Amino acid sequence: MSEHPEPALAAALLELAAEAARRAGTLLRDGRPADLGVAATKSSPIDVVTEMDVAAERLIIDFLTERRPEDGVLGEEGGERAGTSGVRWVIDPLDGTVNYLYGLPQWAVSIAAEVEGRVVAAVVEAPMRGESYQATLGGGARRITATGLPQPMTTRPSPPLDQALIATGFNYVATVRTAQAALATRLIPRVRDIRRSGSAAIDLADVAGGRLDGYYERGLMPWDLAAGDLIAREAGALTGGRVGQRPDGDLTVAASPGVFAALQPLLDEWGAWHDEMTDAGG
Repeated sequence: MSEHPEPALAAALLELAAEAARRAGTLLRDGRPADLGVAATKSSPIDVVTEMDVAAERLIIDFLTERRPEDGVLGEEGGERAGTSGVRWVIDPLDGTVNYLYGLPQWAVSIAAEVEGRVVAAVVEAPMRGESYQATLGGGARRITATGLPQPMTTRPSPPLDQALIATGFNYVATVRTAQAALATRLIPRVRDIRRSGSAAIDLADVAGGRLDGYYERGLMPWDLAAGDLIAREAGALTGGRVGQRPDGDLTVAASPGVFAALQPLLDEWGAWHDEMTDAGG
């Protein structure tokens, strides 16, 4: 595949992703039952799925399949099929499920479109904020609010690391979370402060929009980061995993360039990519 896909294809995929995310976001916002409960668990008893996660994924997949039946799909809640078109949709129908379960506003719908394995269009829809974050490969990132007018997204100018506001997340498996908490304790004296929103997609979008200086997390799945990673990069952020690697389940780091240059090697040295923090690095 060329460095950038045909702009018309990326734009068409973005338009579909945006409409699917808008519909799913409306369902989740307006259709949340007062007695919402846990429908299933995943990695641990506190890593939950609600009936609304499943309903939102079904809505998205049905919408996309009707319009592009030959595309592949990878959805968090089990919606997966191979396609024949070279396009695959990577879907997190509700990123921040525990927030949603408790009635907290930090949740989002995340949809990315891949062409031959490369993300070319991305949407993170945050209904409780009234905002949609969107990007195409090589086309920049934008925020769309209730006015409907797109606003370019760009990262904040990079401060020194000790003045950087950094977000992270914690795994729902207790042993992993314990190591992550120890690393965060070690990092706090080295930065302005740490935030934990409960939605990787929103954290990545907030790096893109200048609301955070950086973000890191271990244990993300493809649907957690596919859309937010492109949005962050198109807004001027650098993203990666371990030094020299792309973001993945071991480690995802996104930050404005100067913060990334300081934060990524520190996290790598401290072992943020595995479940036991190392003693190296002081």
